[in-house]
Amino acid sequence: MMTRRKDDLGDLEARLGHPFKDQALLREALTHTSAGTGRDNQRLEFLGDALLNFTVALLLHRERGDWQEGAMSKFRGVLVRTEALRDWALALGLDQALQAIHPRKAPPMGSKPLADALEAVLAAIYLDAQASAGNGAETVQALVEVRFLQAIRQAQPESWIHTDPKTHLQETAARLGLPAPGYALVDQTGPGHAPRFKVQVSVAAHTAQAEGPTRKRAEGEAARLLLDQLGTRTDR
Repeated sequence: MMTRRKDDLGDLEARLGHPFKDQALLREALTHTSAGTGRDNQRLEFLGDALLNFTVALLLHRERGDWQEGAMSKFRGVLVRTEALRDWALALGLDQALQAIHPRKAPPMGSKPLADALEAVLAAIYLDAQASAGNGAETVQALVEVRFLQAIRQAQPESWIHTDPKTHLQETAARLGLPAPGYALVDQTGPGHAPRFKVQVSVAAHTAQAEGPTRKRAEGEAARLLLDQLGTRTDR
């Protein structure tokens, strides 16, 4: 009876729905720069980022004939943001695969390494399918549809407001003839491995403060709070 190796990627291939002809491509996609092996996943991540944006744009154009360019562009940003790709990577088990490939040099499993690995895997699937006389674009498109089709069909034209409040605040300020939002770090507390950031956002005389585990999260929450204030003052 054959013993499965620790770094066997058969389970991941099953979740992806694509058995690789060239497993070296998949291993490259799962090789973070911290592994120091000379061939990491950055080139594949570059290609995968373009593939992902293209395939999501195709889906939005096909499914949302009722949306204009601005709504499609913003909702695409919601779907392909780092946190969303991290969640997809975790659902596929890419964190376990990264650790299996380089158990002693696996990167910290933050959002960025996982999102990069996800994009690199999409590129690896494309190249592997193309090299096997298949259609790489269709193969990636099918995988992207499984992940995003339902969300696209159920989305409302302003679904991005809750996931990108900073952009919405900037647009709201411009629409109201107010200056662009300004963000300032008020305080940083907690140990290095679990910091807390307090941020203040200001638009003219309007201000709001919020805390978060990252400065970006704190800024987003502060923007959301200020949007509530501006809505109260301008929707009357």
